[in-house]
Amino acid sequence: MDILIVDDEKTVRDSTRVALEMDDHYVEAVSDGGVAMLRLKEEDFDLVLIDLNLGGESALDILPDMQKRHPGTAVVVFTADATIPTAVQAIQAGAMDYLEKPFTPEKLRSVVGRARQWRQLQERIEELETEISTQSPPPFFESQDPGMKETLDLLFRAAATPASILILGESGTGKSLVAGEIHRRSHLRDKPFVTVSCPSLSKDLLESELFGHVKGAFTGAIRDSWGKVHVANEGTLFLDEIGELPLDVQPKLLRLLQERQYERLGENKLRTADVRVIAATNRDLKKCVAEGTFREDLYYRLDVISTAIPPLRVRPGDLRVFAERYLNFFAAQGRRDLEGFSEDAMTRMMTHQWPGNLRELRNAIERAVILTRGRFIEENDLPAPRDAVAVAGNGDGGGAADSVVPGAEVTLEELETEHIRKVVARSENLLQAAKILGIDQATLYRKRKKFGM
Repeated sequence: MDILIVDDEKTVRDSTRVALEMDDHYVEAVSDGGVAMLRLKEEDFDLVLIDLNLGGESALDILPDMQKRHPGTAVVVFTADATIPTAVQAIQAGAMDYLEKPFTPEKLRSVVGRARQWRQLQERIEELETEISTQSPPPFFESQDPGMKETLDLLFRAAATPASILILGESGTGKSLVAGEIHRRSHLRDKPFVTVSCPSLSKDLLESELFGHVKGAFTGAIRDSWGKVHVANEGTLFLDEIGELPLDVQPKLLRLLQERQYERLGENKLRTADVRVIAATNRDLKKCVAEGTFREDLYYRLDVISTAIPPLRVRPGDLRVFAERYLNFFAAQGRRDLEGFSEDAMTRMMTHQWPGNLRELRNAIERAVILTRGRFIEENDLPAPRDAVAVAGNGDGGGAADSVVPGAEVTLEELETEHIRKVVARSENLLQAAKILGIDQATLYRKRKKFGM
């Protein structure tokens, strides 16, 4: 690692430098904060080791500016006063760790090792953020549709309040993206935003995912876990597809909402958490309440601010805007020089029902950009009219007569093709689709190529 030592004691600077250089690190040492900030401006360092008391100045005064200007640099504070309040102050000011003076080479090596792991984690996060940003265009929260404008206006006005928010809408309408934007526009924007996908786990695992567990709470619980509620404390907890939340877990969520209290699985100790809850579902929760699959008191506790995102098929102006945005994005990504959609292609898009909404549109445009041979997206580059069938439960009144369904007089290949097509259309990306289908991405790629998707 490239390490900068900041300490006003020459003996400490020299001994620390020698110890670090013996482990093959590149090391520079300076005596005050001003010179340290100058060197950080001139060079990139992986780690700064800074004394808490630098003669007449305190590292606590320097750290916020250091973190603001160089957020990717790990900082460890040297201190001869390693009390808990001092450590807390250092961490709150931006340090990732502290090291009590005097320290041994082993302790120094240990804290540098933790700093290296922290750096690697930050780099991995940056890689993933870059990967995500190159897979999809940035979220877009403007609309041509009066109903959608009203919905977004309501949600974004509610963002500044601590009220629970319930977002309704079909799969693929962008409920999770809107939830993230609500958080970014809220007073909690600098706090955690934590997502829990309710349909993804069994009851016990979902309860553990939410509230945490202690070692031995269930088979496979080999160590304590804090859970997403703990991680989201003082921030936002987003419960995706809350209509799938098991009945046994619902009272525990209700207690969290009403009393800010919860218990880890296998533990009889009440804990507190202050979280703002945003929930989303594609189900009719009023119907679920009537059927007894969703608690009425929980529904009303969530339904403080509630609105539905209209499906794409009733927003033709938005459909055209999103189609053009996806076209421009994927054309640039694939280095294709495309001018737009032909009239026939646009007609097909406007008459397609888009049961998978924005998610399906995104995948369809990505495929069309890859397949088209000319300068325009043509009609045959887009999904055929028979693919415009409603997904069960999306409230579109059922499917078309020629929909490929199990038990119909169709071949296994036709059934597999239709299933893969719908899963891909409803998934955020191909990795998620492959996981749902239970195959790897390479297999999914071969099947899409084979079936002409």
